[in-house]
Amino acid sequence: MADMRPDKTKMPSQDPAVRARNFDEVALGYTAEMAQGEAMRCLNCKNPACVAGCPVGVNIPGFIKKIAEGDFDGAYAVISETSSLPAICGRVCPQESQCEAKCVRGIKTEPVGIGRLERFAADRHSAKKKEGAVAPAAVPEKNGKKAAVVGSGPAGLACAGDLARLGYDVTVFEALHTPGGVLVYGIPEFRLPKAIVAEEIEGLCDLGVKFECNTVIGRTVSVDELFDEGFDAVFIGTGAGLPRFMNIPGENLNGVFSANEFLTRINLMKAYREGADTPVMRPKRVAVVGGGNVAMDAARCALRLGADEVSIVYRRSEAELPARAEEVEHAKEEGIVFRLLTNPVRILGDENMFVSGIECVRMELGEPDASGRRRPVTVEGSEFTIDVDCVIMAIGTSPNPLIRTTTPGLDCESWGGIKTGEEGATSRPGVFAGGDAVTGAATVILAMGAGKTAAAAIDEYIKGKR
Repeated sequence: MADMRPDKTKMPSQDPAVRARNFDEVALGYTAEMAQGEAMRCLNCKNPACVAGCPVGVNIPGFIKKIAEGDFDGAYAVISETSSLPAICGRVCPQESQCEAKCVRGIKTEPVGIGRLERFAADRHSAKKKEGAVAPAAVPEKNGKKAAVVGSGPAGLACAGDLARLGYDVTVFEALHTPGGVLVYGIPEFRLPKAIVAEEIEGLCDLGVKFECNTVIGRTVSVDELFDEGFDAVFIGTGAGLPRFMNIPGENLNGVFSANEFLTRINLMKAYREGADTPVMRPKRVAVVGGGNVAMDAARCALRLGADEVSIVYRRSEAELPARAEEVEHAKEEGIVFRLLTNPVRILGDENMFVSGIECVRMELGEPDASGRRRPVTVEGSEFTIDVDCVIMAIGTSPNPLIRTTTPGLDCESWGGIKTGEEGATSRPGVFAGGDAVTGAATVILAMGAGKTAAAAIDEYIKGKR
């Protein structure tokens, strides 16, 4: 009998006033009792729509049923059949617009907390592994074929995991000094602890996946040279790490950052720690331009660095904010100011070329644009200035051009994304791609789905050559 409580089991979390000044994880996770109670809200639908809403096809009713029965090891095993990164997905996937959006319980009440339950199962497994209570993973029998994965973000990790399970000798090439891609340089510790990412990567190593860091494909070695070295296929999952700016006056001033640089210094280089080798500005009044998850991450990081006031400057209304509702809620709880229907037109500086303010205009919403959202229109004569000493641009990213300019025969979109078919095959035989390098900036779970799809296509491609 399903538990018909209308609301999800509340997620324990740090008090907003406390967490706003530390980098510890905000959400604390379910206890076993909470997880079982939430799992019992699942209706075990005959035709589970939630599975169709998951880009990696996790057997959601299957693992939730295991949790309800108290079989937590079984729940993790079910998730692991299709997902290589359950502890990560349980934390950062936009479940509310994917699996939970399809949950039948969500029609009249709150949907089942699928993401929270996935996190619980993964964290429970991790705790047992640390205690030595989990048997080592069996390394799949090798099939004698080699695959190269370029980039160790979510697309690359998902592709590598699936290929390893199919018996391929997989090597992941990462440009930075540590694997994880956007999971380590882009997402803050308080949302995704880096120890969690390291544990998930360790799980791939247990399957035989090898990682080569400090390797820039297109500079250290080319895609052509990877084939020369004996790789039978190459997957490109290099993400979209090239920041965009508004091209407004003052963007060259000291104190203007891309969100990529600001977050990389903090997340990857641990600049928030006392004595860190990598410096980071510790501003007092900050404007973050943008309304997505990256903007929320940058704003909340600035607050934790000691800022007195942090504002989100966004040209549309709250209804159009692309960030997850949970991230917006957490930001508001922590005291982030939302300056909506506001658009920057100029960044102001002092005599020493440091930021002193940002000039903005008021906006109003007009007719819908190509994205389906109402187009923001400037309100004439509405200029005003916000006093700030730091401006962080979080208005999107695009793929780095290095791969496309050093790989002959690789067709790309005019904006820089790699062109692929539905299965991830590019115009270059044996080269596949997926994730943000193809779509532009999107979500972790969509990138993982693309990596899984490409892994299956790579398997078919290599088998067809035998």
